[in-house]
Amino acid sequence: MPVLSRGRHRNPKRGACFMELASYLAGERWSDHPACTHPLLAALARLVNDNTSDANRGRLVRLVPSIIDLASDDLRVDARIALRCATTALPVSAAERQLALAVSVLAAEEMLARLDGSASDQPNSGRFSPIPLSEESQLAMAQVPHAAEQARRFSRAARITEKGFRRYAAPNAVQLSVVGIVQACITDPDTLLRNLLTGVIEDCTALIRDTTTETPRLPTPTRV
Repeated sequence: MPVLSRGRHRNPKRGACFMELASYLAGERWSDHPACTHPLLAALARLVNDNTSDANRGRLVRLVPSIIDLASDDLRVDARIALRCATTALPVSAAERQLALAVSVLAAEEMLARLDGSASDQPNSGRFSPIPLSEESQLAMAQVPHAAEQARRFSRAARITEKGFRRYAAPNAVQLSVVGIVQACITDPDTLLRNLLTGVIEDCTALIRDTTTETPRLPTPTRV
């Protein structure tokens, strides 16, 4: 069995990153971009793998099987991943990253509301009215009030397209979040990164594998 280590590897004998091990277990061609996993989830897994210390990377192995067959083109998956990442990183990140992360929170919330049909246009403005935030977003934003207020002003002046969110905003939120956690003044970033990946996997599982209802919905966050 390949051993988890940083970066890409030519073959299993040289080790494996998180997603290469997933491709191996899924019976796919050796790759760190296997088809069995949602691309943004895979990107987060690679980032967590590469930014976890050598001493703790082995603790990620048990998560690898749980991301196999988590693939979907539902934009809600991208939005939920971005939201979980941004709300996790925002309270612990350095001040210079807080505005971008707060904007990411608002963008993900708006996209989820738009896709769920709970957003409404303001008359004659072509823009959405303010979106009620989930409890997790309210908690994260309350811890950085200055950045939160700046983000709200910025978001009122801009509205992202679904294509732009998938291609740019959501991947940027994931990247910024991991960097923010790694560089944060906290005692155990490895555990926070692992918990983040675990939570995102649970969110994606709830969205992608829930076939018991006509419109799959996450048990969290609760909108207020």
